[in-house]
Amino acid sequence: MGKSEGDEKILSYNDVVLRKSDLEILSGPYFLNDRIIEFYFSYLSTTHPSNGILLSPPSIAFWMMNCPDVESLNSFLEPLNLPHKKLVIFPVNDNIDVSKPEGGNHWSLLAFYREANIFVHHDSNKGMNKYAAKRLYNAVARFMNDGSISTLNPSYVECVESPQQVNGYDCGVYVTAIARSICKWYEERREVEKDGLWFSAVVEEISPSLVANMRREILGLIRSLMAVKEYQPATK
Repeated sequence: MGKSEGDEKILSYNDVVLRKSDLEILSGPYFLNDRIIEFYFSYLSTTHPSNGILLSPPSIAFWMMNCPDVESLNSFLEPLNLPHKKLVIFPVNDNIDVSKPEGGNHWSLLAFYREANIFVHHDSNKGMNKYAAKRLYNAVARFMNDGSISTLNPSYVECVESPQQVNGYDCGVYVTAIARSICKWYEERREVEKDGLWFSAVVEEISPSLVANMRREILGLIRSLMAVKEYQPATK
């Protein structure tokens, strides 16, 4: 049996393959899937190129949270070079069923900032993913140590100022918007209030209207990249 129309591949971007069904998700009031978030994180990595920043694909964050053998994470995480990253951003999903990699009901974001030795959880739905974020923090915190005392036992905080969604489906878009805001803050090295972190920047920049526009923006970005691929001259 052939693939359904929704499974038709429309774009390969870096290591991410998008399908026609992803456009339909972005066109309507639907929960974002892993592929769209991975695509946008990959795009942010391109627009904010830095050896100090890592935007983790959802699949990696999911495996960190649910790996049955904690010791095996050593070899799995080694290529990520976590001890030398200054800023690491993870998408968090509440799925606990490893047989359903695209399961779950909610997305949030967990960011590690080395200078403050802190993990910050941003949840757009009243802390719904607090348990999942804590699981990810507990799984990955020890891998952040660069051998210095300053990176032992990183702290964890829930950002109570995180912008809140006004519907039941935009959590993934909030993750992309917050990730973009944090990357921009890091690139500009803004000192925000007394905490020296990005909280105020996120609160000031992200609103329900911005999130609605961002859904359209990601859709437009994908379509523009599709057009570039379509009209790109063949290599000799």
